[in-house]
Amino acid sequence: MTLTFRRAGLALAGLLACLALPALAETPRDGAHDFDFARGAWRTHATSIQDPFDGGTHTTVFDGTKTAHAVWGGKAWMEEIEADSPTGGHWEGMTLFTYNTTSHQWSQTYFDGPNGEMQTPSIGSFKDGRGEFYGTDTYKGRSVLARGIWSDITADAHRFEIDLSDDGGRTWHTSFKADLTRLKP
Repeated sequence: MTLTFRRAGLALAGLLACLALPALAETPRDGAHDFDFARGAWRTHATSIQDPFDGGTHTTVFDGTKTAHAVWGGKAWMEEIEADSPTGGHWEGMTLFTYNTTSHQWSQTYFDGPNGEMQTPSIGSFKDGRGEFYGTDTYKGRSVLARGIWSDITADAHRFEIDLSDDGGRTWHTSFKADLTRLKP
């Protein structure tokens, strides 16, 4: 009889262990160093699309630099952008990225240099070398969804794009894109 209870106990323990495996597999990965690739100084070539929902034919192109450095041991990043355009003038901006160790997600908050306004933070994470952050923005006085994407990340280059949606995320329209290449010391 003891052997039967032992076998039943082992079977139950095995079953419980198997049930726990999916829970272990779903544990979010620690993404606290996802922005390590962005450290340093970068040349940026950015295009701002003024009319993303109306054909995207009115654009302003900026060239300049972006610098980024870690704060709090890499669980936050400060990024400063300074660029110029023949038609759009001078642009300065700052972005603060913070990592939430509980949710395993990043928060991105952009501050516009000319007017000091802070945008609503977007939230997201990286998976398979691609970062996607979601939030809201305003376009012609209307609230729209916003999606920021980091892609094509290598040691010396990456791409950042902002897309907007006015139909709940069914379709997306590019409103900003930047190609960045590392400046050599």
